[in-house]
Amino acid sequence: MVGARLMNLFDLSLLSQGGPMMWPLFGLSLLGLVFTVERLLFLHKGQIGTAKFIEGIKNLARKRRVLEALTVCEETPGPVAAVVKAALLHYREDETRLRGAIQAMALVEIPTLERRLGTIAVIAKIAPLLGLLGTVLSVLDGFRLMQNPVEGGYVNVLDFSTMIKQALVTTAVGLAVSILAYLAYHLLSGRVRALVHDMEWAGNDMLQFLLVDLPATPPPAENS
Repeated sequence: MVGARLMNLFDLSLLSQGGPMMWPLFGLSLLGLVFTVERLLFLHKGQIGTAKFIEGIKNLARKRRVLEALTVCEETPGPVAAVVKAALLHYREDETRLRGAIQAMALVEIPTLERRLGTIAVIAKIAPLLGLLGTVLSVLDGFRLMQNPVEGGYVNVLDFSTMIKQALVTTAVGLAVSILAYLAYHLLSGRVRALVHDMEWAGNDMLQFLLVDLPATPPPAENS
């Protein structure tokens, strides 16, 4: 029963049942779907095993194979690898410059992670307003029909009920688009926060390692 109602909700015939405001709502829903799928794929690509990745970079750095560690960072997608790469590129510098390089790379990566989230939030806010506007327009058409009846001074009940249905359909679709957009925004925001947390942890860990642990590590013995 519920599944059938959901199928009817996304039936393309609603575009004709809901009136002209259904087309902007359909455009917003399609735009939100495209942005949500794109962001999910992008953020999923950036999620790596941070602890395992950092440990591998540290092992290469202890062996003084910094160039190989940089290559691993370049081949690994995501903001964590970018922050670690920035740290490795400045590992010979003092704490101030090293910390500044890590923070600068983080400031570059965060807007990339948050891209299009604002648009999805705007869709969630605009969709119910468009649905309400469509409802008001449909009700106004119904009252206009009542004031100017076509047949013998009486309003056709079928025509008036069509106007009411059009108003309710527009409201329902606007609310549905808004709810789905809010859910997508919440899901994507959670994944962004998780990536930012991993990025901050990786930056602090690499800062500690490059300033304290690495200088105290003896270089590997050369092969005879």
